[in-house]
Amino acid sequence: MIFDPVYLLFVLPGLALSLWASARVKSNFKKYSNVRTARGFTGEAAAAELLRRAGITDVRIVRSHGVLSDHYNPLTKTLALSEPVFGSDSIAAVGVATHEAGHAIQHARHYAPLWARSALVPTAKVGSSIGYFTMMIGLFMASTNMVLVGAVLFSAVLLFQVVTLPVEFNASNRAKALIVEYGIVTEQERRGVDAVLNAAALTYVAAAVSTLMTLLYFLLRSGLLGGRR
Repeated sequence: MIFDPVYLLFVLPGLALSLWASARVKSNFKKYSNVRTARGFTGEAAAAELLRRAGITDVRIVRSHGVLSDHYNPLTKTLALSEPVFGSDSIAAVGVATHEAGHAIQHARHYAPLWARSALVPTAKVGSSIGYFTMMIGLFMASTNMVLVGAVLFSAVLLFQVVTLPVEFNASNRAKALIVEYGIVTEQERRGVDAVLNAAALTYVAAAVSTLMTLLYFLLRSGLLGGRR
């Protein structure tokens, strides 16, 4: 299969944005991991405080391995905090931990986009594993119908990523507001939390942009968007 330089025009913007967003996350997390909060809340304690204030008593907070592997699992109601977050009283740790607590609060409050994202997980997995290769094979075989089938499957990935955006932004906004309201951090310290969480949010935007550009490339090259095959 001959390499198509036009592919780079579609892929490089998303890749560059992803690399930049990832670098910002690592840089801000490292920077604010070295700045302790004045009130001494650890990541685990800060997350627990948000859950307690929200009246949530059935979510377990556990320690997980790895760096930035923090996540909330709505199926098991488990809030997993990575080692640099769980026991650290840094601004970065508090920001990440309370963001994940924000997801637990979303779950308890039946936040619609969170439930929609969970429902889209199976189709997104299928679209991610099969959709791209179906489009690629369809383009190689000059089969517009095959590209279209692949595009429909791959669109499930984009839909999942688009629905993820309000979920992530809402969790961060909840955390930013509550940590000051509950006295976990000061107003000045919240600037560091904002820097960490805003950088993390950009990674989700970058992923959606990258998927969109890939989808547009295949649609254009197959002639489905009026481009030349």
